[in-house]
Amino acid sequence: MVGISLITFAVISLSPGDPAEITLRATLGTESPPKEAVARLHEEMGLDDPWHVSYLKWISRVVHGDLGYSYQTKRSTLEEIIRALPTTFCLASISMLFSAIIAIPLGIAAALRQNGFVDHICRLTSIVCLSSPEYFVAIVFMLAGGIYLDIFPIAGTGGIEYFILPSLTLSVGLIAITMRIMRTSMIETLEQDYMRTARAKGLSRRKIIQRHALKNALLPVIIYMGTQFGWIFGGAVTIESVFALPGLGRLLVNSVSSMDIMVMQGCMLTFAMIVVLINLFVDLVQLYLDPSVRAQGE
Repeated sequence: MVGISLITFAVISLSPGDPAEITLRATLGTESPPKEAVARLHEEMGLDDPWHVSYLKWISRVVHGDLGYSYQTKRSTLEEIIRALPTTFCLASISMLFSAIIAIPLGIAAALRQNGFVDHICRLTSIVCLSSPEYFVAIVFMLAGGIYLDIFPIAGTGGIEYFILPSLTLSVGLIAITMRIMRTSMIETLEQDYMRTARAKGLSRRKIIQRHALKNALLPVIIYMGTQFGWIFGGAVTIESVFALPGLGRLLVNSVSSMDIMVMQGCMLTFAMIVVLINLFVDLVQLYLDPSVRAQGE
């Protein structure tokens, strides 16, 4: 987290443009704000201080829960983030749900019919999904589901129906990789010695898959999807902008376009904290679910 805060602060500090002048342009609605006002805002924003002094002042406030305030809306950065975070969390959660519902059954079907028609279709689909940019997938879903079929709204916020198209868009890449991991894990599990023993005992193929193979094959998929949950928040930056969702990603994009430094730094730090905490949680879950990991730790 300290390293990420240093990198974030350095990148924002080295960005072109004068944040004070850009802020006054937006606030006053003029291309040439008064120099006295720019100088006052420079002092208020701490832009005249050396880089390391500005960083230490900012990080000392962050440690005490003060992320500063937005120079555009004059509201607390923490309040802005808290207001936007539920939208992004809902978007990420529904995307994970779509990924699990679609990718896991397809991966199992591809593994059970290895090198068959279903397997070839699934592998081809995964390649197409991974090769398609998110903004292109978003446009396709907006045209198909929102305009031609007129089933779901294509922009704005409201009920759960507003999250369907953006969540499907965000889950496309995750579906492709999760499906391939599920397929590979299932094939490896079915080739284990204890699976041959179960078949030798006369257990039906269905019971072998349900009682033994599926539980063991799901572990790598659960671990992967858990780690990707944090990274989905990063993908929300593009999706929320396309579908006009008032989430954390759109808040970051708007703050970048207006050079709202405090909001930019707060959003980046929040994204980093989410990824770190989710990865920690996934490691603890793996430690609980996987006996081999516990044995290595002991």
